Amino acid sequence: QVQLVESGGGLVQAGESLRLSCAASGITNPINTFGWYRQETGKARELVAIINNFGGPNYADSVKGRFTISRDSLKNTVWLQMNSLKPEDTAVYFCYARKLALQWWGKGTLVTVSS
Repeated sequence: QVQLVESGGGLVQAGESLRLSCAASGITNPINTFGWYRQETGKARELVAIINNFGGPNYADSVKGRFTISRDSLKNTVWLQMNSLKPEDTAVYFCYARKLALQWWGKGTLVTVSS
């Protein structure tokens, strides 16, 4: 059973940085696609950043230039470097992975940015 475990969330002040990590266990073959989504209370989950084997990473317009997604394919690990954080970045961040027709979600890690 594949599991995604996120870490790195927390409480920071506006302008500061955080780095989220997500490690996939229960799978040895490289995962094709990794992504980060976020969900604010009462709102729909939205894509933050995604990276795959078929092209460059893609980002939500709201985080372009501030967030960077990266991965280690051999270790099936993905990171999200978040700089210049804003209060509106406050949300639960979820790791996402997909390989062919299979997809998995992490349980989420809370990021809180105070003004």
